[in-house]
Amino acid sequence: MTDTLEILNSRLFPVGRAALFDAFADPAKLAAWWGPEGFCNRITAFDFRPGGGWRVTMTADNGTAYHNRWTIEDVIAGELIRMTHHEPVHVFRLEMRFADADGGARLAWQMQFDRSEEIVQIEKFLHAANEQNFDRLERFLK
Repeated sequence: MTDTLEILNSRLFPVGRAALFDAFADPAKLAAWWGPEGFCNRITAFDFRPGGGWRVTMTADNGTAYHNRWTIEDVIAGELIRMTHHEPVHVFRLEMRFADADGGARLAWQMQFDRSEEIVQIEKFLHAANEQNFDRLERFLK
C-alpha cells in the first residue's frame, strides 16, 4: 500500500483549450461553476500565479459555508494548473492538465491525498463530487 491516494477524473469538453483554461483563470467565471452541485461561491482573493493564494467561501444549499484556502503552485497557460488545498478538512494537491482533443479539449483532474482511513472511506464521494464539478463546468461553457 502506498502512502498517497490519487483520484483521477477526466473529461472532454466541447470548447477550445484556451476557453477551458480561462474558466479557471478568470475568478468571475470560476465562481460561477466551481464545486459540486448545490454550492455557490464567493471568491475573496485570487492571485493566479505560482505562490499566489486563492480564498473561496463555498456555501452549500443548506446554508453551510466552507472557507477554503489554496496556494497556487504552478501555472502554464493553457496547459497546467497545480495547487494545494489547505483547508477546510483535507489537505490535498490538485493538478489540472489541459490538452487538445478531437471535438474540443480534455481536462485531466488529479487529486493527491496523504492516505488515511478517512480519505479511503470517502474516495467514491470525492470522485462523484469531481464529476459534479465537471457537469457544472460543462453547463457553464455552453
